[in-house]
Amino acid sequence: MDKTDSIKITLKDVSKHFGAVKALDEINIQFAPGTMTTLLGPSGCGKTTLLRLISGLEIATSGEIWFGGENVTDLSATRRDVGMVFQSYALFPHMTVERNVGYGLGVLKVDPSEITERVQQALKMVNLDGYQKRYPDELSGGQQQRVAVARAMVLKPKVLLFDEPLSNIDSKLRRSMREDIRKLQKSSGITSIYVTHDQAEALAVSDEVIVINEGKIEQQGPPKSLYHLPKTAFVANFIGESNVVDATLEKDGSGKSVIIGDTCIPLPENKKVPADIGPIQISLRPEMVQIKAESSSGTAIEGVISQSAYMGPVIEYSIETKVGNLFTRAPAHHKQYQLNQKVYLHIEPAELIVIPAPA
Repeated sequence: MDKTDSIKITLKDVSKHFGAVKALDEINIQFAPGTMTTLLGPSGCGKTTLLRLISGLEIATSGEIWFGGENVTDLSATRRDVGMVFQSYALFPHMTVERNVGYGLGVLKVDPSEITERVQQALKMVNLDGYQKRYPDELSGGQQQRVAVARAMVLKPKVLLFDEPLSNIDSKLRRSMREDIRKLQKSSGITSIYVTHDQAEALAVSDEVIVINEGKIEQQGPPKSLYHLPKTAFVANFIGESNVVDATLEKDGSGKSVIIGDTCIPLPENKKVPADIGPIQISLRPEMVQIKAESSSGTAIEGVISQSAYMGPVIEYSIETKVGNLFTRAPAHHKQYQLNQKVYLHIEPAELIVIPAPA
């Protein structure tokens, strides 16, 4: 596909109800042409339902779905020109790799010589050229998933959808597979939507991430924006690891400070915070918190080690403080802290993530 042929996908007030259950409630999204967008959220949040609505495997209860300038809301899956890569590889065990990949083209009655050429091109794209005559049971799990991707790509669809494609693959293979999928999407220019509950996967493969919670969009944006500027405690907790604690925003002379428990942390003048003083929430990422045996400033949070776990390169610590149990980690080759030892958590004020308090 020429990248100039990439299409925009637009959802306008899309809802999906299953009886009295609102799986999705008035969703409005635009997926930019030629990008990879990940739908991220916990089980049951509606992300797979949303993918099925876009594919045509489910029909919206209300609202409209547009592929470019075409309203596809009422079109069946076979008429939407969509390729899908599922969690299960769903390969035909009695067919060779080349026959599996070319199966859809055969159904469309494409000329056999063109099928051969397109299958070879697709297998090259997924680094499986030379595997044409093998059968699925002669392939590893990662290779089988590559065949499934090639089978979707060979049809040259307008839209490519991935439904948790790496969940059945060994964790050691996931990194290379997600890198391959990302490269493939970029080189093809196909507008792609990816469903996962794996946060690292979402951050690695996406131009944009959409966090879904209970059938509604919690936040949408580039991975870095969602990680560093979450708008809600739910997003802060779901994108990466975070300690979300209650705090208070107060005036401090001409500036502002954050009160966490009995610790006052003055904020830099250029720190973006809510205009009104009062209750807020703070997201403390583990990498923002430095453990020390002594307090070198009055802005440290005092606590006691309640749990530790050796993880190879790092040690994970749970620390009981006046604002609750905080989680962080430290390099294993640094000083190791003992259970019940008093420690001080030092935080760089510029790195504090301020979240407006829930209404």
